[in-house]
Amino acid sequence: MRFVKWGVLAMVALLIGSVLHYNLPQHDIVRIVGTDSKRMDFGENSFFWAGPDVGAGTDGLTRDVFFIQTVQPNGKPMVYRNEDTGWGWPPYFKLNSYNLQTTATELVSTKEAPKWVAVTHYGWRNEFFTIFPNAISLREVSGPDATIIPWMSIIILSLLAALVVLIWRMLAQFRERMIDPLVDEVGDTIDEIDARADQARDRARGVWGRFTAWLGTWGGKPRR
Repeated sequence: MRFVKWGVLAMVALLIGSVLHYNLPQHDIVRIVGTDSKRMDFGENSFFWAGPDVGAGTDGLTRDVFFIQTVQPNGKPMVYRNEDTGWGWPPYFKLNSYNLQTTATELVSTKEAPKWVAVTHYGWRNEFFTIFPNAISLREVSGPDATIIPWMSIIILSLLAALVVLIWRMLAQFRERMIDPLVDEVGDTIDEIDARADQARDRARGVWGRFTAWLGTWGGKPRR
């Protein structure tokens, strides 16, 4: 049972970690090499795409999506989608995908004269399922080694940790005030029942002993 318990806890921790890693803002330093708009037909991977733009009257199954094509400092390509999150999840309330696409186009640079850009995004890149991270904001930085402190992630994780500690303390106080006294009361009741049962057994043994002793008086006296 111990292995089952730790296995369940590990699965829960992995699930929570995956949700946080997908939804929390991340930062990449890249060089933008192009921007594009492509008509996408959504299927089984639609869960990893945002909904239609706010105010757009589409069924959500087919629509144009902005893409930002970049190259990482190590030379590997990285492609971001540029979709509004609107009022949905995750709650970035992003409504400026058209403006962001314009900014990305302005920051396009060549290998000979690079412009390094910090891309704030959420999500994962998966070529097998055709999943792209969603760019939230762009800003030009001094170089590929620029230091970016993820303040938003630190604040969110700190608030979540404080919430977990608060819930843990509330549960501990609830157990201390409500459950532990009830368990103690049940234990005292069981002890009292056991004590009464022991007394009843002792009385029964005493009665039986007196009865057998009385029966012994009916026997004949031993011969000399």
